[in-house]
Amino acid sequence: MVVYATRTGTSKRFARACAEALNAASGSSSYEVVDLSTIDDPEAVFGDSTHAVTAVFVVSTHDGGEVPTPSAWFARWARESAYDERTGWMYLKHVKYGVFGCGNKEYGDDFNRAGRELDAQLARMGAERLARRCDGDEASGRMEAQFEEWSAKLVRRIASVKESSASAYAKDAVMTELQGGSVEDDSVAAYASDDEDDEAPSVAGSEDDQDMEDIGESENNGEKKEMVTDALRGALTKQGYKILGSHSGVKLCRWTKAMLRGRGGCYKHTFYGIESHRCMETTPSLACANKCTFCWRHHTNPVGTTWRWQMDDPLELVEAAVSEHCKMVKQMKGVPGVLPEKLEEGMNPRHCALSLVGEPIMYPEIGKFVGELHSRKISTFLVTNAQFPEAITNLPPITQLYVSVDAATPETLKAIDRPLFADYWDRFIDSLKSLKDKQQRTVYRLTLVSGWNMEEVAAYAKLVDLGKPDFIEIKGVTYCGSSDASSLTMKNVPYHKDVCEFGEAIVKLRRDENGEEEYGLACEHAHSCCILLARTDRYKIDGEWYTWIDYDKFQNLVASGEKFSALDYIERTPSWATYGAEEAGFDPDQTRHRKVRNHPGKLAPEVEVVA
Repeated sequence: MVVYATRTGTSKRFARACAEALNAASGSSSYEVVDLSTIDDPEAVFGDSTHAVTAVFVVSTHDGGEVPTPSAWFARWARESAYDERTGWMYLKHVKYGVFGCGNKEYGDDFNRAGRELDAQLARMGAERLARRCDGDEASGRMEAQFEEWSAKLVRRIASVKESSASAYAKDAVMTELQGGSVEDDSVAAYASDDEDDEAPSVAGSEDDQDMEDIGESENNGEKKEMVTDALRGALTKQGYKILGSHSGVKLCRWTKAMLRGRGGCYKHTFYGIESHRCMETTPSLACANKCTFCWRHHTNPVGTTWRWQMDDPLELVEAAVSEHCKMVKQMKGVPGVLPEKLEEGMNPRHCALSLVGEPIMYPEIGKFVGELHSRKISTFLVTNAQFPEAITNLPPITQLYVSVDAATPETLKAIDRPLFADYWDRFIDSLKSLKDKQQRTVYRLTLVSGWNMEEVAAYAKLVDLGKPDFIEIKGVTYCGSSDASSLTMKNVPYHKDVCEFGEAIVKLRRDENGEEEYGLACEHAHSCCILLARTDRYKIDGEWYTWIDYDKFQNLVASGEKFSALDYIERTPSWATYGAEEAGFDPDQTRHRKVRNHPGKLAPEVEVVA
């Protein structure tokens, strides 16, 4: 059997590929793919010494170095059995096995711990290795190649063992080596001792245990790798990305397409007055330091805690981003409903949402990148995941700076964002504190996930004191479809009324002793299940909200080189955009198109068009 334990689907995919290779080599279909979490009785499967077992394990490491939660029972059985004197050290002498771990070196000591522990436990119980364990490293960008090399070696060895009935010889050879003898046969030399409880982490990509990532770097004469591998490029291209250089991307937002057709803008149009058809969605870094459960790209982007890749010039990246964006806008010509005047305006982007995927401030030249956008009169809306406080401090003026606040406690943040940093909570807190010193507009962005973080409203309210943001955006999580990379379902998506109630609770909790509101309910965009809270002392003037932005004035202030504050480029919010308005955040100058679902058993009505 080929057994997998997975969280994001990678181990499952590798297991299927391995089984196909084994079946092809044997000319049969004897190898089956098994989810480790479905093995309810490990002793019945592996403990019967009257039946020889060949098992290949492809195991990923989850939070805290554990196997994914559904497979925890098996891991507990292996751990307890390995040290149970009643089982004995030859308990699994009839089992031949191999272990490939899927992990990420950025997790430090927990790197592939689940695979390492399982390998050592099986060996301790007398099971016979078919190949030295390989610790696949996602951070290297070569895990696919590592698996292919390891899997090919495993297939050859299994075939060799079957053809020559050499398993008994292999065990004798290992014992000879342990007793001081020599072993020359290559297939036997790959076996490790049965007593590996204190084995140090290693990536076994070659017979001398040289790290496969190091091999790749030596082949490149020590040069840094490109962030975007061929596999990553293919995955992101399928998702509609245009890859820029070696580590950046740009994508056409669906709201850009909608406003090109006069069918409404995104919540940033409602809250801040951007022109959605003139907004470019891009990122200078596809890498991130988190693996969030609700990541809308299902973790196809790389992760890391430091910049270790080749680096492209910021000017070239901005030029490429604008060029590719305009090409995608131009392709909308001829699409039914696209308005010629909007298409012409769309070819001249005025806004840039640096929130596509990844962590933009990981890019070492982010300051120059932002400066180049401003020199082209393009505003910047930058979102950071609150793991790089120093980078936040060093940022130049941003039109609007967001910090994602996905949880209000260390436990929930770890469960939702799955950060790579061990000191993730300290970094998170320091990131929020760094907003206090920013002179331009700052935002806490709260993504609500029903059943995960919506019970922490009081803790969220306390976090406000750390950064005193100008605004608090509260948005329901977006369901991105079923995927092995995410356990979320539609049940985790809150209704708009739930988001409103959450925001109303924050407002109530932030009232002072006189009952005055520190933050008020300023805007809402029901279509996006999103609302905006704003500081009343800054953005509510004579009873009216001023959450919109005077973009021309902002650009003039930046160009002047003088110090300026968020209040220097405010603009009045139109009534239709305010919280509780009849339009619920939909611009009345746009034309609303409602899709009517055609349910089975019902007549299909005409599509309703509401002006």
